[in-house]
Amino acid sequence: MIQRIIPSSGEGLPVIGLGTWQTFDVEDTAAYPQLEAVLSHFRQQGGTLLDSSPMYGRAEQVIGDITSGMTGSNDFFYATKVWTTGLLEGTRQIEASFHKMQRSVLDLVQIHNMVDWKTHLPQLRSMKERGKIRYIGITHYTDDSHEELEKLMRKESFDFVQFNYSINARHAEKRLLDVAAELGVATLINRPLGQGNLFKSVQGKVLPGWAAELGIDNWAAYFLKYILAHPAVTCVIPATANPIHATEILAAGKGNIPGVSLQRKMLEYWRNL
Repeated sequence: MIQRIIPSSGEGLPVIGLGTWQTFDVEDTAAYPQLEAVLSHFRQQGGTLLDSSPMYGRAEQVIGDITSGMTGSNDFFYATKVWTTGLLEGTRQIEASFHKMQRSVLDLVQIHNMVDWKTHLPQLRSMKERGKIRYIGITHYTDDSHEELEKLMRKESFDFVQFNYSINARHAEKRLLDVAAELGVATLINRPLGQGNLFKSVQGKVLPGWAAELGIDNWAAYFLKYILAHPAVTCVIPATANPIHATEILAAGKGNIPGVSLQRKMLEYWRNL
């Protein structure tokens, strides 16, 4: 799989990660074999980053339960978030994430939706200095948040920023992606498939013949390759609990990446369907 560099460290990161909102929030362990199949295929194809949050119900626990029994569990890049107010509650929540995900070190802890960031950021910096976490991030998921994210990125130091971007929600192209590149902040892209709504727009539609030049043979790969065409995108984190869908998603991380002109061509083709 193609990798891009985390600017603050120079470490390579595979361009396709895996979100876990809803898909890994399961109560019944009977769902575990299918999720393990997704994770195994994801890892075999070169994916590493798993993005979760205390907001996602049991997702952190399910990740920990499944990966702890897998060969190569240490090869994953474990990312989660702090999503509460107050120093005490934040500390408790982060410690609970270590326990649920069964990790002694977390690769990335992000401040979810910028909630009480002034309280959590010093705590995360202290944990990073002590080697408990490797990277620090800040997140949101709406266009309206982009201006505030930019302000925080310019004011404070973050390794990662996570926000929404897709072929039908391109607000990040106006400034935020360029700002991240300017400041040397790695980007995680959420809602890359428009929460599944993009597939409705192409139902019954055929891919253009030239998509094969990019190694694209399904619409998920088409939409994700459009995002990866922007050089400031570090990693895209679609979510799935379906091994077949995982195969389609992972295809976007291989082969050629579109240049600027081809990215425009992809947009126009989709618009004219």
